[in-house]
Amino acid sequence: MVDPMELLRSNLSRVRIPEPTNRIYKQECCLSFDTPRSEGGLFIDMNTFLAFGKHSVAWNYEKTGNPVYLHIKQTKKVVPEDRPLKKPTLLAIGVDGGFDNNEPEYEETHNIIILPDYVTLPFPSVELPEKVRLAVDAILMAEGAERKEQVAAWVADKKQRSAYAMNLQQIDNGVIVPPSGWKCTKCDKRDNLWLNLTDGMILCGRKNWDGTGGNDHAIQHYKETGYPLAVKLGTVTADLEAADVFSYPEDEGVLDPLLAEHLSHFGIDFSSLQKTEMTTAERELDQNTNFDWDRIQESGQEVEPIFGPGYTGLVNLGNSCYMAATMQVVYSTRSFHSRYYTNQSLKMAFEMAPADPTVDLNMQLTKLAHGLLSGKYSIPALEKDDTANAATTTARTKQEGIPPRMFKAVIAASHPEFSTMRQQDALEFFLHFVDQVERANAGKPELDPARSFKFGIEDRILCSSGKVTYNRRLDYILSLIIPLHEATNKDELEAFHKFKAEKISEGMEVFSNEIVRPRVPLEACLANFSAPEEIHDFYSTALKAKTTAIKTAGLTSFPDYLVLHMRKFVMEEGWVPKKLDVYIDVPDIIDISHMRSLGHQLGEELLPDGVPGGEVESNIPVPNEDIVSQLVSMGFNHLHCQKAAIKTSNAGVEEAMNWLLSHMDDPDIDFPISQEAQGAEAFLSSVDQSKVDILISFGFTEEIARKALKASGSDIEKATDWIFNNPEASVSSDMDATTSNTASDPTSAELPDGGGRYRLIGIVSHIGTSTQCGHYVAHILKDGRWVIFNDDKVGASVNPPKDMGYLYFFERLNSGDTPEG
Repeated sequence: MVDPMELLRSNLSRVRIPEPTNRIYKQECCLSFDTPRSEGGLFIDMNTFLAFGKHSVAWNYEKTGNPVYLHIKQTKKVVPEDRPLKKPTLLAIGVDGGFDNNEPEYEETHNIIILPDYVTLPFPSVELPEKVRLAVDAILMAEGAERKEQVAAWVADKKQRSAYAMNLQQIDNGVIVPPSGWKCTKCDKRDNLWLNLTDGMILCGRKNWDGTGGNDHAIQHYKETGYPLAVKLGTVTADLEAADVFSYPEDEGVLDPLLAEHLSHFGIDFSSLQKTEMTTAERELDQNTNFDWDRIQESGQEVEPIFGPGYTGLVNLGNSCYMAATMQVVYSTRSFHSRYYTNQSLKMAFEMAPADPTVDLNMQLTKLAHGLLSGKYSIPALEKDDTANAATTTARTKQEGIPPRMFKAVIAASHPEFSTMRQQDALEFFLHFVDQVERANAGKPELDPARSFKFGIEDRILCSSGKVTYNRRLDYILSLIIPLHEATNKDELEAFHKFKAEKISEGMEVFSNEIVRPRVPLEACLANFSAPEEIHDFYSTALKAKTTAIKTAGLTSFPDYLVLHMRKFVMEEGWVPKKLDVYIDVPDIIDISHMRSLGHQLGEELLPDGVPGGEVESNIPVPNEDIVSQLVSMGFNHLHCQKAAIKTSNAGVEEAMNWLLSHMDDPDIDFPISQEAQGAEAFLSSVDQSKVDILISFGFTEEIARKALKASGSDIEKATDWIFNNPEASVSSDMDATTSNTASDPTSAELPDGGGRYRLIGIVSHIGTSTQCGHYVAHILKDGRWVIFNDDKVGASVNPPKDMGYLYFFERLNSGDTPEG
């Protein structure tokens, strides 16, 4: 039998001592939601510093050959029954002198494990090679990568270089700061200490609202001296960028590029210092994520908790409810369930992943799916019985849930807003999410679950000349305006408005239980989407002049899952955003068969594509000046406003503003309109017309044929391949006209399609005055009953808010389905 120590020595080349900049995972498995508190503990690869649970560590050994691991196991300490209660001296929870929050304490053990035979050596041990001892010490002392990313996300804006750092005056007063044993110069505080980088004074920080923190001596010193920069002692380590530097005149945390030089002025060797204190961002994160939201949001209804596969809650990472609510509904669909759970194991995803699985979207989608759907983590959380100071435990009415940190980091990596800890719009997140999933499955449409949400929309525009044109686009959601004039309770509303006016005139308050809200049927919202709409100042290529046209909209395909977005947030006079206080009566079953677009009909004459000859300038679309002037009054660039009006076919100010906000960074945003139009004309006309005609005979539109030939060097075969490999190119995101028949549209042909009857399966509701604040909750129809998913709380829904949804998810009913099925 091989001696364990000799086996370790023979594998020393596979052990690395981590550098300060290395990402070290030690709180959570990269492939699952196992932690050091899980049954098998956590295994940290001592070469890559990735963490694995007891089931996946062998997969990592097979893939990488790395044999040496640090095993961390945390076991809950048994609290003596006769432990005396601490008498609080502060009105605070979980701090020294405050109320005991009864959080369990854990004992942590460490071992060196060598695979494949799980040979075990205890740590600490003087017999271990020095390299191993140094590596383990560095891993245990380092800030975990999970925690670092969470803190970085909490800091909404990246720290800026301080204006005072490069020319900071430092007094040559002989002050030498020792490596430890610091104390405030003006009081007895030994924590939350700040070193002023001008004179070397060590002073305590600001006092917190709950009595914790310092005594404000550092800020007082700045007011007396004007010395601008201070660094928090205890946050200075070899990783200098992580140090907490504060600028008093700028009143924010900043970067000091010369921090090493400024510290050395006072004799501080930062490379040897260990972190002993939280940064300001870390403390703020702790205060926000540990706050007991459940006590604030007392619903007043006793919700029966549900546990098991498909009933796993998501821990709120700090304003992440928009993501939690959305993902719970998404993973309840058959398409995502099968793609990332039924048909893909964690091991399969890991084998396909790059060297670092934490940054692979496919891996993290699979990890989240198995975490939510397996039931492994959907178990009752345990807590101390508050009625007796005993070691007995009772089940809470909720579960601990799983924290989707790695998933959030990956899905938000390409989006500056979702990577912060600010509240976000669930609709915007859903659209970003499905776009990222589609990109991740590019070239493999049969594997792409996002396609189950995708459908085509066609606008038919009837010119006063009697000729028509068709515009097509793809979307994942059907955004519906709420026609308040279609409310079914107009009599009650009129009576309420009179009652409210009387109350106000008498100086009395209207109570919430007295408020009457409009009730609008969902059918009215759907009908409003398809209703004829006048487009003023429409430029007709047939009349060669502006005219009024009639636009109608329909769907070219019906998706497997239809997502309806209720446009509750509108702009009031003065461009003040307002949330409509309205109920939408949503039935369990809807039928949208009547909304299917008929496409180009026999006998319809199409508007000509453009003006022949040298009359390009006369064919330039004309913006509606009313729209342009309103946008300009809001501070937008005049040219940009003209483009926004043109690109949205002068549909309205709101549509133009939405386009403008999402295209501000377009590289051609400052091109003159005439130059843009001429460039497009030249681009599409500089190909062989005979080859264009050949592609048109295949069923493609002339516009797409020209684009494909231009992109493929006028090669017919390559152009055909280009069209099928670039389906998005065949659908314009703006109002460029296409004239092909629906049946011959290759993009629509690739989308899922079927009947128009749908069953309501999910609701994402929003509480609050804006999508950027408040709270999101999901209700999902599972196993024949409605279930509420409120972050980590999962329970049987007593009264699902079907009339208060922000996003509604419908599943298409196949011919064999029954409404109850």
